[in-house]
Amino acid sequence: MCNELSLTVIGKTFNVVINSPWIDTIGLPSSVLATYPVYPNKLEIFNTNIDQSDFIWFDSKDKKNWSEHTRSYIFFPGNELVNSYIKLMCVPKNENREGPSVEVECDNKIQASPGFCPFETRHKFTQSRTLSNQFRIVTYNILADLYCSLDYTRDVLHPYCPPYALKIDYRKQLVLKELLGYNADILCLQEVDRKIFKHELQPILSYLGFEGDYAMKGREVAEGEACFYRSDKFLKLESSRVVFSEHIDKDPLYSHIWLKICENEKLVSRFMDLSTTLQTNLLQSKHNKNELLLVANTHLYFHPDADHIRLLQAGLAITYLEHCLKHFKKEYPERRISLVFCGDFNSVPECGIFKLFTAGSVPSDFIDYRSNPEEAVENLQIEQKIPLASACGTPQYTNFTVGFADCLDYIFYQKDNLKVCQVVPLPSNEELTENIALPSIVFPSDHVALISDLEWS
Repeated sequence: MCNELSLTVIGKTFNVVINSPWIDTIGLPSSVLATYPVYPNKLEIFNTNIDQSDFIWFDSKDKKNWSEHTRSYIFFPGNELVNSYIKLMCVPKNENREGPSVEVECDNKIQASPGFCPFETRHKFTQSRTLSNQFRIVTYNILADLYCSLDYTRDVLHPYCPPYALKIDYRKQLVLKELLGYNADILCLQEVDRKIFKHELQPILSYLGFEGDYAMKGREVAEGEACFYRSDKFLKLESSRVVFSEHIDKDPLYSHIWLKICENEKLVSRFMDLSTTLQTNLLQSKHNKNELLLVANTHLYFHPDADHIRLLQAGLAITYLEHCLKHFKKEYPERRISLVFCGDFNSVPECGIFKLFTAGSVPSDFIDYRSNPEEAVENLQIEQKIPLASACGTPQYTNFTVGFADCLDYIFYQKDNLKVCQVVPLPSNEELTENIALPSIVFPSDHVALISDLEWS
């Protein structure tokens, strides 16, 4: 097909370009911190290859006299640019041609960074990539913007955090710098706003060699789970998304649980109103195609009186994962399949979920079943046969706010196939309390990331 045509109008000839590289939308964030990543915001392009395009950054003290500073898709402005303005010129290109350039300026000056962040200490343990027979996995609840924008969050949950530090344009810079410094192979993220996945995480991480999968929660909640994996280390074979409330009463796989709770109208009503979702991705190691990794990621229901709900959700999740492992072993009979189950389980180690996953069963008289007397679960014993352990153990804190602080997040791994090579130390109590609690000017979320290096044994 010819991409060059001519159009003659009233005797005047115009060159017509078909499928030209084109920038439809581009912007810059309202907050830019020195030494933190800045990049084209909400970039929408057509017929354009980012690797071949030009991204030219300029700086100015007065928005009149601009000086070219660097050329790169991601820009880390140095401290010397504090109180300067920045401008970006983008020239879209593909293999065949160049499109019209577009410029965008940031309305606000570059601000000084918040100073030393505790995650920078953790980066000292992750300066290099893992070996070919290992992988580094991160699980992290990054605190959804749709919750931070509520008056209740600002005034009641996190009144100690300055309002500017709760805004997503500020927090996303910290989140990205933190994640990039971990040199991870797999990232399991919770409370990921749909817009943050689309406009921030996916473009940047894709540019840096990751592929991503997003599982939005049920009931049209605009946040969910995201899983990213390095494309030079893993190949995705299959993926799935399960909303527990949409399947428990329909799929025979869960009948052993549904039949025990279906007569309790209050319990059923509450359970069926929840949007909790399980995300899975089956990855093949590119260094050893015989090693497959089933990566599961979830964020269980949060309410204080809902230990029974969370245990039911965990029972459904592990039932589904056992089914997946059995199915994949038939589909890929010559390969070994290992499970890693990450997430914010909203459950402390003393509760039933940790017992179910690490000991294999929860008896029918376990206290969790009666966390809400009107919704009590009767005569249900949940069991599972996957030999799991917690890669990071049971830290004192993975969630730290004024109202609550405890261990809620875990990386469960299949201990007969995998072994732990490294656990990155968590922030100290002094670091967690330096700004009262989380989030803060140096912690972008009310959770802290868990990071572990695992190896196929």
